[in-house]
Amino acid sequence: MTNETSSLEREIEATRDRLADTIDQLVYRAHPKTIVSREVSSIKAYFVDPVTGSPRTDNTLKVAGVVVGVVALFAIVRRVVR
Repeated sequence: MTNETSSLEREIEATRDRLADTIDQLVYRAHPKTIVSREVSSIKAYFVDPVTGSPRTDNTLKVAGVVVGVVALFAIVRRVVR
């Protein structure tokens, strides 16, 4: 009986430790600074090659083209509405 009780207590303690570690990981992942850092890294990786550090001109040109297109569309719509 005491053997079963001590075994059960060790199992409960191990489960508590695992839960505490899991909660700590979730708190870290959900922290706003961690989220912002992760997103900034993701955006930087889109525009800069992480291995060489050189800019990815193809992705930069795509985004620049979209921006120019949207600005042109707004300018045309504005002229038509006036």
